[in-house]
Amino acid sequence: MDAAVAVRGLLGSVLSVLLLLSSGCGAKEPELNHVTCGSLVKLLNTRHNVRLHSHDVKYGSGSGQQSVTGVENAEDANSYWQIRGKPDRPCQRGSPIKCGQAIRITHMKTGRNLHSHHFSSPLSNNQEVSAFGENGQGDDLDVWTVQCDGVLWERDEAVRFKHVGTDVFLSVTGEQYGHPIRGQREVHGMNSPGQHSWWRTMEGVFIQPSMEPLRHDEL
Repeated sequence: MDAAVAVRGLLGSVLSVLLLLSSGCGAKEPELNHVTCGSLVKLLNTRHNVRLHSHDVKYGSGSGQQSVTGVENAEDANSYWQIRGKPDRPCQRGSPIKCGQAIRITHMKTGRNLHSHHFSSPLSNNQEVSAFGENGQGDDLDVWTVQCDGVLWERDEAVRFKHVGTDVFLSVTGEQYGHPIRGQREVHGMNSPGQHSWWRTMEGVFIQPSMEPLRHDEL
């Protein structure tokens, strides 16, 4: 329970910082080239130009867990995710994420983790990707590795996310949902990497090693 309260408090504090920064500030921001532990980001699928998204809408089939989709609207607040360490190996807040590092990706609004398992996705019959857990606490199937070319995850580079438990890649292939999430794209896991599995950080609050938040917008 103490861990859950701590995670909820951290997400709340990051949201407060985001809202404060969104209100506008004329000061020049320093540069931060890497994605860091604790950062709150939107992730863009570069092939389909949609941001990773979730909301309190459950799948009507498969696991019945909270659905994960891709949306075109760059301003939707339900597309913010926090980068966190593994349950048994939390990363130090503000430390750069390494290529190959295992992470959790936690949905800001609902506190559930990006998750996958051996259920079929509803539209493409690939592997279902959902949001799972409560207050940032889930299970071992919430863990993904960052696949990138260098030593550290660069903010402006396209990367892949490989699911540790099942070896699939976080992907979008363009299938669109109808009611009640009409027009949103299916997000799923695919067995092999390809053009559909590239992601890049966009808008967000990037946490510096000094623990100071840094806002980054590309609207």
